Amino acid sequence: MPDQVCMGALMECSYGVAPCPLVVLPANKVTTSMMPAANIQDYKPIVNIATFGMCNSTTNPAVIALTAAALGVHTPAPCIPATTSPWSPGSSTVKLAKQPALNNSCKCNCMWGGEISFTSAGQVQCTVAE
Repeated sequence: MPDQVCMGALMECSYGVAPCPLVVLPANKVTTSMMPAANIQDYKPIVNIATFGMCNSTTNPAVIALTAAALGVHTPAPCIPATTSPWSPGSSTVKLAKQPALNNSCKCNCMWGGEISFTSAGQVQCTVAE
């Protein structure tokens, strides 16, 4: 079974250059390993998902503009996550604040084509069903 995700879990984006920790506000009022536990609604850009350093997506308008300015030489731009939908799929059996709990097998998509996934759940003591 996958691990439950909490504050401090490490994420990576398929187009980013650096890992990013997940920020989970204590609004769900549930903790795991003494850290706020996450549900699928913890996907908001900047609030929950900060930056992955630089973005390499060729569909990101900032990358397109910088590449054009560099006369066609691919040029990454600062990453500003653009997630528009919750993590998927979430736990089928465990709910936090009436939403499926987030586990480390969930994925989230950026509107510029990147897939965000977990490299670490932030804890290893609690598992949840897929």
